[in-house]
Amino acid sequence: MAKRDGDLWRCYCEQLVDCDGLGLRLDVSRMGLTADYLDAMAAAMERAYDEMEALERGAIANPDENRRVGHYWLRAPWLAPTAALTREVEEAAARVKRFAARVADGRLAAPAGGRFSDLLLIGIGGSALGPQLLADALSDGDGGLRPWFFDNTDGDGMSRALARLGRRLDRTLVLVVTKSGTTPETLNGLKVVETALEARGLALPPQAAAITGRGTELDRRAAAEGWLARFPLWDWVGGRTSVTSAVGLLPAALLGLDADDFLAGAAACDELTRQRRTAGNPAALLALAWHHAGDGRGRRDMVVLPYRDRLLLLSRYLQQLVMESLGKERDRDGEVVHQGLTVYGNKGSTDQHAFVQQLRDGPDDFFVTFVDVLEEGAAWEVEPGITCGDYLRGFLLGTRRALAERGRRSLTITLRRLDAWSLGALIALFERAVGFYASLINVNAYHQPGVEAGKKAAADVLALERAVVDLLRRARRPYRADEIAAKLGARDQAETVFHLLEALAANRRGVVREAAPAPWQARYRRGPQ
Repeated sequence: MAKRDGDLWRCYCEQLVDCDGLGLRLDVSRMGLTADYLDAMAAAMERAYDEMEALERGAIANPDENRRVGHYWLRAPWLAPTAALTREVEEAAARVKRFAARVADGRLAAPAGGRFSDLLLIGIGGSALGPQLLADALSDGDGGLRPWFFDNTDGDGMSRALARLGRRLDRTLVLVVTKSGTTPETLNGLKVVETALEARGLALPPQAAAITGRGTELDRRAAAEGWLARFPLWDWVGGRTSVTSAVGLLPAALLGLDADDFLAGAAACDELTRQRRTAGNPAALLALAWHHAGDGRGRRDMVVLPYRDRLLLLSRYLQQLVMESLGKERDRDGEVVHQGLTVYGNKGSTDQHAFVQQLRDGPDDFFVTFVDVLEEGAAWEVEPGITCGDYLRGFLLGTRRALAERGRRSLTITLRRLDAWSLGALIALFERAVGFYASLINVNAYHQPGVEAGKKAAADVLALERAVVDLLRRARRPYRADEIAAKLGARDQAETVFHLLEALAANRRGVVREAAPAPWQARYRRGPQ
């Protein structure tokens, strides 16, 4: 049942967390958190604090791989469990600064002559999402390189980016990011850009740098070929929490952003959220609000609505951070639980014309995370005394009120301003909340067996495609997809074979499709390469 205005105000005053040092406020007053609920969760929250402390001290967080998880050390190296690790983290950050400074002042020049003008980052998942969020939120294109991304193994998308780069490809710094050094999507992008450079009579190494694990295939290649630089990505840093490593810091520095402030904001948020007084800990309250809203089972989706264009990519970033961390079949005791927390979003006020209608009048299966930024940045006046920002905030507050009138849950994060410091704090806030929430629901937030299963399945499909093409090259007559699957001993893969054949034929890649009354009746034969 919706609360009256007086009740809402009283609850707001009681449950507002004002983190003045972070330039951030968290309001969970419309999430239904009662004193009785918080008392009932106190013991579970104490365990979550204990587990977070153990994590930061270097406890094994991922037993599957006997691996620590230490992204918090990236912004507080002195917390690393060994002096050697502290030195490694500090030296990597210093090398990022030195490299970016040499690019900025022209000491490290493009092989074609002159300074580098653009940055092309090749990565996938967290290796791209973090840098993309930083670039979109903070870069104005002044004082640094212009950013471009290969973040998918889509040849059309890569061709479009290369076309837009045009002649500036000669002065583009190529940054390849893959922890394993064998990520197929990333290596595909690397091959594409290498081919494009060769077509212009250029070689890749004089304008390439790598961020990868020490001793990986990519690391060895970059060393052997004399790439401009190699930066470490340790096995204790997961892709979805890598933005405060060189993965985020190097692109930020190359784009002219304040990487030091970004790190400092994240570190300040970490420090604040180490406190065990839950009422003053915004990450703990976020985790408890998620838990309460979804009955500890993720039964409500999280809708992320930042009211600022620069935060458009926040929902995409949080999708990976939250869903990859919390979406698990089994808990830490091996019990089947099918846990998760679905994240989707848009931006304000675009959402007014997209899905707020359903949020207000449709099923009550969500809660909204509003993100507000107080300082406008550009105060364009559109009516006497009224700016665009006034309209934007009016839509936020109006939507928040309209949802409350229907008893729909929401929480609001307010930033004083959007800069490198506050973005670092915001990202750290969600990282800590994910860690706490994982403890509350007893899942391991730091492994991703589903992702690995998907990679293996993709590799199996590619092997099947090669077998299909090989069979048709040797065949004396055309065959249907199900016939080919049977010949390959893969009757249960007939549908997959059909999709592969359709794509091969559509792209004229050595397969010809013969017309048939129905798609599944089509026969395929060898065609010109």
